[in-house]
Amino acid sequence: MLTELFTPSVQHALDVVGIFFFAISGALLAVRKNFDVFGIAVLAEVTALGGGIFRDVIIGAVPPAAFTDLGYFLTPLFAAGLVFFLHPHVERIQVGVNVFDAAGLGLFAVSGTTKAYDYGLGLTASVALGLATAVGGGVLRDVLANEVPSLLRWDRDLYAVPALVGASMVGLCIQFDVLNGWSTGFAVVTGFVLRLLAMRFHWRAPRAYNRRSASGEEGAAAT
Repeated sequence: MLTELFTPSVQHALDVVGIFFFAISGALLAVRKNFDVFGIAVLAEVTALGGGIFRDVIIGAVPPAAFTDLGYFLTPLFAAGLVFFLHPHVERIQVGVNVFDAAGLGLFAVSGTTKAYDYGLGLTASVALGLATAVGGGVLRDVLANEVPSLLRWDRDLYAVPALVGASMVGLCIQFDVLNGWSTGFAVVTGFVLRLLAMRFHWRAPRAYNRRSASGEEGAAAT
């Protein structure tokens, strides 16, 4: 499916790029939480690989790619090293990191959905695993850092919704037998652009009807 759009080498390179920038976000949170070097490395690895490992275990693609491809495992460590030594500079290019993070979100949502379907899951389950691939690492990151996961907080820009849209588009394309290189690429770009727009205009999911709490923690709602 994705191989119609990318060659295996290009697909691998895109995966590694997405892993790298997800790892950067995890390592930066670890620095802000004042973690030591081991904590920075753990949070980088979990953020970058958590969603893909969860998906692979669920669909029976074991051992997961993160444990069979050394590049997948070492890339987050490289990102953690950069943040450990250069975190003030990395913080200054946070906008650029967010752009690549958004690209990884769209790509992983789509690739996760197609991989789950290739392994025999139904469309609904495949879309759910596509979403989990894209956001699972971020959830684990926030839990380990003792924070409410970002995708559950109303005061954070939409994150899960763009991934869900991209994954759902793939599901619909499979349903109507129109999944090809172009439609797959369009789903990736859609998830990517929606995330960028959410960050630019601070789009957020609605809270419970008539909810007017002034507290961000009290007003937490699933996105």
